[in-house]
Amino acid sequence: MSMKRNDDAVSPVIGVILMVAITVILAAVIAAFVFGLVGNVQGAKVVGLTVQDNSTAGIITWQGGADMSSLVNVTYTLNGGSQTEFTPQLHTPTVGSSSTIGSSITGRKLIIIGKFSDGSEQVIFDKQF
Repeated sequence: MSMKRNDDAVSPVIGVILMVAITVILAAVIAAFVFGLVGNVQGAKVVGLTVQDNSTAGIITWQGGADMSSLVNVTYTLNGGSQTEFTPQLHTPTVGSSSTIGSSITGRKLIIIGKFSDGSEQVIFDKQF
């Protein structure tokens, strides 16, 4: 007596399961776009600047960038301290202008935060000197 093995149904069953899974995933992605779950993603702001330390103060030179014109206020923190406005107070920097930090930044972590005309805030510089 010989036993005959029949594996013909395995492949179609796996195929049907995969087709159902793909359909469910595709429906979820389309529903996310239709109901607006992915629509409000904002891109990063682009502002160019260079920072130098002259042993008595940090000097920031504003280089430009696509979002430079929408920058309305700039503050900085040193070593995680409180946010401070630049000296002299800087509200809207222009390309080529410079701003100073009143003390040396050597050995300190400098974070510069920009506030933009759309109300958003973003870190535009972060470096350990």
